[in-house]
Amino acid sequence: MKKIRPIDIAKKLNISTSTLRSYEERGIVPKPKRSSTGYRIYTEEHIAYFECIVAMSPGFGMDITSAALKKLQRKELDAALWIINKAQVANYEDKMIIEQVYKHLERLTHEHFMTTGEVSLQTNIPTSTLRYWEKEGYVHSKRGENNYRYFNSYQYIKILLMKLTQNAVYSLEVIQLKKFIRNLEEYDIQGAKSIVEECQQHLNKRNQEQLHGLYFLYRLCAKLGLK
Repeated sequence: MKKIRPIDIAKKLNISTSTLRSYEERGIVPKPKRSSTGYRIYTEEHIAYFECIVAMSPGFGMDITSAALKKLQRKELDAALWIINKAQVANYEDKMIIEQVYKHLERLTHEHFMTTGEVSLQTNIPTSTLRYWEKEGYVHSKRGENNYRYFNSYQYIKILLMKLTQNAVYSLEVIQLKKFIRNLEEYDIQGAKSIVEECQQHLNKRNQEQLHGLYFLYRLCAKLGLK
C-alpha cells in the first residue's frame, strides 16, 4: 500500500498539515498508523477521506460532513446517506420559503394581523424563537387590547426571512442576512425582495456545492467498497 506524506496531501488540497491533524483529532478520518520514528503514515484511503471533507464542507458544513463520514468509518452507509438527505431536504424547504415570501410580497396590499401563536403554527417556529427575534430587534409586534402580541403582514414576511437563516451553512451568511433583515424599514418591499434574491443565490450556490461534495462522497464510498 502506497504511503503518502502529510505535506503532499496538504499541498494537493491547499490546506495546512495542522488542518489534516485537526480532522484526525475530530475523528473524521481513520487513525493512521505510525512509522518507527513516529510519523503518520497516510494511505490512498486517507486521501479519499480528506478530499471528501474539503469537497463536502462548503455545501454541507463541517457538522454534517463530520457526522456522515464518521458513519462511513463504521460501514454505516445508509445512516450516512440519511444524514445527507436531511440536509438536502432543508434546502428544498428553504426554496419553498423563498417562493412563499415572493407570493406574500406580491399580494401585500393591506395589513393582516396574526398572534404569536398563529405565526408559530403557520411557520412551525417556536414562540420562544419569535420572542427572541423580537427582543433582538429582527422583527416587531404590536400589543392588542388583550395584551397579545400581533405581527402584521410585513413582519410575517420578515419572520419567514429569519427562518431562512436557520439552515445557512456558514455563520458569516447568517450574520450578514440577519443584519439586512434587522435594517429593513416597515413595508420596504424592494428591500425585502433584494434579500430574497440574495437568499436564492446562496441557495443555488449551496445546491451546486453539495453536488460537488456528493461526487467525492461517492468516490470515497467506492474506495471503501461501500457502493
